[in-house]
Amino acid sequence: MAPSKKLATKGGDKSKDQGKGSASKDENAGASKLKAATAINTRHILCEKHSKKEEALTKLRDGAKFDEVARDFSEDKARQGGSLGWKVRGSLDAAYEKAAYELEPSTTGNPKYVEVKSQHGYHIIMVEGRR
Repeated sequence: MAPSKKLATKGGDKSKDQGKGSASKDENAGASKLKAATAINTRHILCEKHSKKEEALTKLRDGAKFDEVARDFSEDKARQGGSLGWKVRGSLDAAYEKAAYELEPSTTGNPKYVEVKSQHGYHIIMVEGRR
């Protein structure tokens, strides 16, 4: 996949050698801004096919609200605008959880989101809260 994260940092490889072991630039950027959390309130859009996920991303980029796009495109049971509610660390798919815990909270009207592929399909994830 080309750029898999909307929040990818730009401006060179400055964070590459900051002593974080094998952490990527995106991990370093997110880790420095966010306080540790044991639970997150998350929403997602789950698509089985990459092409459907790309359609949903186009809607989001065009300014549609995250919860509306989730209702129209998500193929899972979380029909309340993609809301999964509060989830504690260790209760989600590992790939999903890793991406979600590195994401800063935002609103459905102005979402900050990340894409990830898990065993369940293609996710577009946003976080509404951390605690």
